[in-house]
Order: sequence, then structure tokens, then C-alpha cells
Amino acid sequence: MKLSQVIASALLCCVSLQAVAAEREIDRVAAVVDNSVVLQSDVDDVVNRVKRNAAAQQQTLPSDAALRTQAIERLILTSLQLQLAQRMGMQISDAQLDDTIRNISQSENLSLEAFRQQVVAEEGDYERFRERLREEMITGEVVRANVQRRVYISPQEVDSVIKLMEEQGASNEQYNLGHILIAIPSQATTDDINAAKERADKVMELLRDGSDFKRIAIASSSGSNALEGGDLGWMNINEMPTLFSEAIRGRKKTDMIGPLRSGAGFHILTIFDIRGENVADIKEVKSRHILIKPSIILSEERARSMLADFVTKLRAGEADFAELAKQHSEDPGSKLNGGDLGWSEPDVFVPAFKDTLNRLQPNEISEPFRTEHGWHIAQVLDKRTVDATADKKRQQVYRMIFNRRYNEEATNFLRELRTEAYIEVMAED
Repeated sequence: MKLSQVIASALLCCVSLQAVAAEREIDRVAAVVDNSVVLQSDVDDVVNRVKRNAAAQQQTLPSDAALRTQAIERLILTSLQLQLAQRMGMQISDAQLDDTIRNISQSENLSLEAFRQQVVAEEGDYERFRERLREEMITGEVVRANVQRRVYISPQEVDSVIKLMEEQGASNEQYNLGHILIAIPSQATTDDINAAKERADKVMELLRDGSDFKRIAIASSSGSNALEGGDLGWMNINEMPTLFSEAIRGRKKTDMIGPLRSGAGFHILTIFDIRGENVADIKEVKSRHILIKPSIILSEERARSMLADFVTKLRAGEADFAELAKQHSEDPGSKLNGGDLGWSEPDVFVPAFKDTLNRLQPNEISEPFRTEHGWHIAQVLDKRTVDATADKKRQQVYRMIFNRRYNEEATNFLRELRTEAYIEVMAED
């Protein structure tokens, strides 16, 4: 074949390949985040989910450009947390994911197959839902692992809050707050602060003129709940950041509050709803567990299979739970007591452990499951409902203080994580 024919053939091949490539949808990078990227398809997925949820709730939304900005910001934080989880060696196994999905389906009174069909009907892709749930579980564990150690609450602080609540005749009211954050940079100049204040004042003006709070939150807020319309969920006043709790005292439903200045920026609040909390009884479980921690020497699969073997022997009556815990458990707090965790409210445990205890019947032994601490098997020995005694009141107050401090520190942690990262958001074509 002549050289000219070879070149012509090669050119024809290139043209054909270009034509095929032109016809094929190619994903593109929406943002570079340290050692990873955010893809446009993921941004589109978030935006489409927000639109579906808004349509179901008959909620108006801001422009697609504003939604895209919020979606990218959400995915940037998710990417940073997933990269940190990888460095920490943190994983969520298929078994742990399956346990969580089973708990979700049971809470909605659906069989696993019915729940799967519901997910497919609402979102279209069940496997994508599974992986997104896995990511949410991992990011939740990352925040807990890095924030819990920042929170210290002294007994004197609990005493002070109890005394203050008694003096003020504090009620058990809970508030469903809406939140908009107009952020300022970590090393803000006077011009940065003034510009943020002007934006916050403009937002307040729009809200007082009747603009929809959730729509403005999605469009303008830098808060972590922006895509949920700024909805912070239900909180007792003592669980809120101090800045918020002081500002909403004496306020009523639909009031607009702010702008309130903090180190993060300017906050605007509203009260979506108020309800009374009249829970007099507390549900407790008496449980025990065995913990095996994966390591360089002991693989994830080996740790899981060891516990699976223990379960088989225990159910067959060939082994004693307490003896196995004393010999093998790596939880120093319960090992010597045969894994016994005593009576506790399930809420004091990490989510995967709590969900497992809630699902188990008395004397039932779980399958192996994974938490941030390692692989476990657990057994519920008994369940009971008790009156809210003085000790329980202290625990409740402790939890309220912890939740408030935890939320504050979680916000700080995510800000620090983002500030220290290399991030480049690509311009749209």
C-alpha cells in the first residue's frame, strides 16, 4: 500500500473515531478536590434529587445555576470527608450497609423488596442509592470520629444547666428551625465582612417581603443544610448553638431572626414550627458484645468470619458468650465483664450499634456488623421502660449540651477541612 493510502486510511479512521466520540455523552469534571474530582453527572444527580423532592412537596426552587452551586459545594465536602475516611482506613462493608437498609425498611413498615421497589420508583437506580447511602454513613462516621474528641462536658456544667432550667421553669418545647448562613472567609478583611453583611441584610429584606425561606436558603445559604432548605430539624433550645438559643427565646412560629454574627458569618433564622415534648418514659436495653478490630495482621474478612464462627457456636449452644468476650473481645471497657454493657439507652451508641440493638429481640444474637470501632456481634439480654428519674434527667441534660457542642464543633471541623484543601471549581461551558 502506498504511503498516501496509509495516511488517508489513518485519517479516515480518526474521523470515524471522532464521529463516534461526538455522539457519545462524555462525563466531565465539575471540580477538583485535593486528590479527587467531582463529576458533572454527580452534580446533575444531586440537582435532580432536589428537584424531585421539591416537586413532591410543592416547593419552589431557585435557578438551576444556584442549585448547581449548592450541589457542587455539597459534593466538595463529601469528597473531602471520603478522602479523609480513606486515609483513616474507615470503611462501610456490604453487611453493614445491608443492616442499615433493613433498619430503614423496617422503620417504614416495608419488606426489603417493597423498599427496593419504592427506591427504584422514586430514584430510578437502586445501586446508586446504595452507594450514596454508603457514602452518607462513611461521612457521618468521619465527622463523629473527628468531632467527639473535641467535646468535653464537666459535671459542673451539667449541674449549672439543670439549675438554670429549674430557675427559668424551662419547658420541654422543641423548635424546628430554618437556617441561612452568609459565610465569610476564614481570614476575612473588613471589605469581606461588610459585603457579607450587605448580602445578609438583603436576604432579610427579601424574607420580610414574603419570599419563601427554603427557596432563599437553597439559593443563598452556605450552611450544610442548604439543599434541605436550611431545615435544621427538631431541637430543644438547650441543644442549639448558644447564639441561636439566646436569639429565639420568646419568639413565635414564623418569626424572622437575624442577621446574627459569628466567626462563620451572618446567620438568619426562622421558626418553622414549635411542639411540646412530653416524654416521661425512657426505653433501655441490657446488652453485651464482642469487638474484633481489623489490623494489618487481621483482615476485615478474617475479623468478620471469626465473629460469624462465634455466632454459629453460640446459637448451637457450643460456646458461652461471656467466655468468648473475655478471651477475644478488644473492648477494654466491657471485656472483663464478659462483654456486658449494662443498661443503656440505645441512643448512646454509634448508629450501626444502636440500630442493631433496636432490631434484636431479648436473647437474640446478631450477625457480625461493622462500626467505626471494628466488627461486633451483640446480644440483647433484656429490654425495659423506666421513669425519667433525676439521674435520667442528668443524662438528658448532658445529651442536650453534647448535641449543641457537637453541632458547633462539626461545623468548625468541616470549615477547617475545606479551608485546608485544594479546590478548583470548573466554569460551565
